[in-house]
Amino acid sequence: SLAQEECVLCFSELFFYKEPHDVNVMRKDPVILDCQARGDLPISMKWLKNGVKVLENDRVYALSNGSLYIAEVESKAGDKSDEGFYQCLAQNKYGAILSQKARLTIASISPFEIQPVSAVVQEGSVARFSCKISASPLPIITWEFNRTILPLSTERITVLPNGVLQIYGVQQGDAGNYRCVATNIANRRRSTEIELFGRKCRIIAGPQNITASLHQSAILECVAIGNPKPIVSWSRLDHKPIDVFNTRVMGNGNLIISDVKLEHTGIYVCRATTPGTRNFTVAMALLTVLAPPAFVEWPESLTRPRAGTARFVCQAEGIPAPKITWLKNGERIHSNGRIKMYNSKLVINQIIPEDDAIYQCMAENDQGSILSTARLIVVMSEDRPSAPRSVRAESVSSSAILLAWDRPLYNSHKVIAYSVHYMKAEGLNNEEYQVVIGNDTTRYIIDDLEPASNYTFYIVAYMPMGASRMSDHVIQHTLEDVPLRAPEISLTSRSPTDIVVSWQPIPAKFRRGRIVAIRLSFRTSTENAINTLELPGSMSEYLIESLIPDTIYLVRIAAATRVGWGEQSAWTSHRTPKHPTLKVHSAIFVFPLAPELHLEPLNCTTILVRWQPSPVNRASIQGYKLFYREESQQERAPIELRAKDSHHTIGGLDPRRKYHVKLLAYSYIGEGYQADQTVSTPGCVSVRDRMVPPPPPPHHLYAKANSSSSVYLHWGRPAFSSGQVVNYTVRCNPVGLQNASLVLYLQTSEAHMLVQDLQPFTKYEFAVRLHVDQLSSPWSPVVYHTTLPEVPSGPPIGIKVTLIEDDTALVSWKQPEDPNVVVSHYTILYASRKAWIAGEWKVLQREGTLTMALLENLLPGNVYLIKISASNEVGDGPFSSAVELPVLLKGETANSKVKHPDGTHAYLDGFYHLDQKSMTGIIVGVCIALTCILICALILIFRSKARYENGCCQAFVELCMQCIICGGTHLIINSFGPIKQNKQTKKKWWPFNYKVRKNTQQSLHATCAYQPGNTVLTYEKESPMSPHQPSLQILFGPIGDSEHSNNSEGSHETGDSGRYSHDETEMTHLSSVSSSASSEPPSLKPFIEYEPSPVSDSPHFALEVPSSCTLEAPNQMCTPPACRL
Repeated sequence: SLAQEECVLCFSELFFYKEPHDVNVMRKDPVILDCQARGDLPISMKWLKNGVKVLENDRVYALSNGSLYIAEVESKAGDKSDEGFYQCLAQNKYGAILSQKARLTIASISPFEIQPVSAVVQEGSVARFSCKISASPLPIITWEFNRTILPLSTERITVLPNGVLQIYGVQQGDAGNYRCVATNIANRRRSTEIELFGRKCRIIAGPQNITASLHQSAILECVAIGNPKPIVSWSRLDHKPIDVFNTRVMGNGNLIISDVKLEHTGIYVCRATTPGTRNFTVAMALLTVLAPPAFVEWPESLTRPRAGTARFVCQAEGIPAPKITWLKNGERIHSNGRIKMYNSKLVINQIIPEDDAIYQCMAENDQGSILSTARLIVVMSEDRPSAPRSVRAESVSSSAILLAWDRPLYNSHKVIAYSVHYMKAEGLNNEEYQVVIGNDTTRYIIDDLEPASNYTFYIVAYMPMGASRMSDHVIQHTLEDVPLRAPEISLTSRSPTDIVVSWQPIPAKFRRGRIVAIRLSFRTSTENAINTLELPGSMSEYLIESLIPDTIYLVRIAAATRVGWGEQSAWTSHRTPKHPTLKVHSAIFVFPLAPELHLEPLNCTTILVRWQPSPVNRASIQGYKLFYREESQQERAPIELRAKDSHHTIGGLDPRRKYHVKLLAYSYIGEGYQADQTVSTPGCVSVRDRMVPPPPPPHHLYAKANSSSSVYLHWGRPAFSSGQVVNYTVRCNPVGLQNASLVLYLQTSEAHMLVQDLQPFTKYEFAVRLHVDQLSSPWSPVVYHTTLPEVPSGPPIGIKVTLIEDDTALVSWKQPEDPNVVVSHYTILYASRKAWIAGEWKVLQREGTLTMALLENLLPGNVYLIKISASNEVGDGPFSSAVELPVLLKGETANSKVKHPDGTHAYLDGFYHLDQKSMTGIIVGVCIALTCILICALILIFRSKARYENGCCQAFVELCMQCIICGGTHLIINSFGPIKQNKQTKKKWWPFNYKVRKNTQQSLHATCAYQPGNTVLTYEKESPMSPHQPSLQILFGPIGDSEHSNNSEGSHETGDSGRYSHDETEMTHLSSVSSSASSEPPSLKPFIEYEPSPVSDSPHFALEVPSSCTLEAPNQMCTPPACRL
């Protein structure tokens, strides 16, 4: 003990000799919070901000003496701001001490909360102006008169520190403009300028707010008096002009609007002005024009498959805003698990056949109602699976149910998934939930259910192109569980020896079953012995008697279901009243009785306390004392309330906390009986979940295309408080867009926007919604607009010029290659070379649908230059390269070539000419056709023996080929092989050069008559043609005369296609040798002498073409010298 006493004597007290103090600094300025302590070393220093340890960094750190240094004070939102309450904590080996709180605030000055208001006073009276502003530190308030500092030397003018200006004995010289000036270290602010003037005129009957229906009349009264007589005028507050056609002034200033329309809605201002002065007074009134509903968007009929989703949209406008109601087959629709109504939308999920019906959107307000109709057609797949069978449900726990089913009876192999649908069986507007599982199982446990609740289930089987009908519904009850929460209790006393305990029912989501028992426990605060009572679950109040007066009792409660007891509440204290010390009739009449107390949570941080005196109370109540505390916390000082008060709001509480509230009345004798009650604050609901009506959407959305890639939008702001901060979201997407990820969302705080980076000449849809106070409005009605087309980036192509008369030319072209370009008109410039040098162009314009034009009054002997450009409403495209057109004098030839300015040649013979690509295509096509004919001829020659024996047919085929190639033949042919002639100048055609089989016994002599225009073949028919032998019709079609097409002189092709024709001589058809395969040509019979050879092993065939055989004129024939064997 002696050592302890010495230790106490050697103890050096730990104390602060410097503590932090409140400080106000500018943003970005440095600051030091002093804190120094003395005592036994070592001493460690720590800093707390709002009760939380300060994290040191390069900007905020402690100095060596313990003070806190902040290099740059920040004022960001949330925890990043340096503003707050700071304390330092000093600690040594004996313990720790905490300094006083020091508040760090950042200098600021807000806009004026109260602006001064103009005043009209009489001379000699008092003028008073006031202004109010919030600032830190407190600002210095001064006043300016006509933009100069108001002199305070006179006793008539007083400026109070709170910003009030008083002017006594107003004089004529005091009239003018005044404004309030607030200054502190952060900034200086000036109020709006107001005016003080003498009372010269006033409005004794101003206009009143009025509501009128369409096409009615509205009367706005305005009567002003003054000396001299004031002038009354009318205007609109929004500066729009007043409709002079439907408006007239009656009397000296009454405004009458006849045939009221929507555009008349607005605030009208009556202004009374003293003549010859600037003195005036105004009165305003709002004219509201009521309008019946009108649809701005109608629901459209839909076709949807079973189990799909249908969305009907219906938008209507009117004043007041119309209410939207949906009807199905004439009956009103109520929301349930599948069917939801969001603002003006009707959404039907998991479509079933019964949803096939006629739906109506009804919009109605006080002015009338309108309806719009749409049809929903449900498409049923023929080979869809049947519904799942034998659905069974089994309760697993208080929150889980096992669901099982059998696969569909039909087409179960097509099932790719199952969807389990469930919702609460009791109540209306219950949310339906859906779980999708694979097709590899027929069992599923749903484990997010509420205890002791009935649920209904059904199952749908899905295939790739549809779904089955829903299965039979099954209802199953979840098991009970112990309560999650104890009841909220209330304690009052009717006498000094009793306590009335009452409690509220537990909310359903915490009850988890039917309450079957209540357990009350109580004891005094000084004893540990607990008294316990078990009561039926149906009770809500119990009187505990035989208690000790003026004693603190602790009471708690618990509830039980059939499963068991839930958690007990915390102890709630209550003091029983004292024994009366005055012998007046009875103490119950002397001391105020406990008031009837009711607690109601307004939100997650506020409780409304309401009460009323006991109906049997006879004491004189002087006031009330209200106590409250959080569970397990110390009770705060009482809040004293007046005797006439009946409610009080407690704010600043924490969410999801239990609070004990105590209320008692007091009189001159002393405090009366108290009422105790507990209440729990709910969790804070996010703004998205608040049951607050959304703000109205923006109105009068207007779109106008600025260019090919931008559209300007502007809209009207809804008519609510202009002081609120409003932001907008603009939605933009091309019409018919299928990919929702490509929808463009843009943000702005203005009521207009330029939407850029759009596609040219594309139709877009636009909608706008606003955001205010973390709430979002519905989307505005959709507006459609098309961007402007692009300026043509290239000139017209394929320009062709044809001289169709001596002084007239036809020019044609094709539109530019860009597929997205839109052409409204074409511009054709043309001029002769002489005029071109002088800059004198002639201009023609043609509509965008035309691609040709006539150039008239051309002068012979000149070369004209032609250029063409394409234009639209956006601008003009570039001109094409100039094309030259010589206009020749009479007698000049048109075979010359002239060059385009781009280096290409133009044939000026009056016709269109083929370009290189076209000529190449024609050559390739002709070559392919000749090759095919040659191959067919070879196949016919070598496939059939009968064909080999029919030398005339072979000769005819080869003759046709030779006629096509060279225009004439000189043939010596027989059925066994070629006959060599004596002349050695004959040329053999190598593809048909076969080895000749010599046989001197075979001979055939024939002479061929030479007639112009015919080709003669030797022909000998040994036997009728085999039925299997192909005829010449296979190659050349039906044999007979064909009409010949010769180009007439002067015919030209002048279409846009660029085709043209030449004068040419077509080859004569071999009609003279065409005949039926079953008969001989009669012209050959006199010339045939043929002795068949007994030996015919293999035929030989040769064609010999003498160079001297040509076709020189129509109807000329080439006759070979002889046809011999």
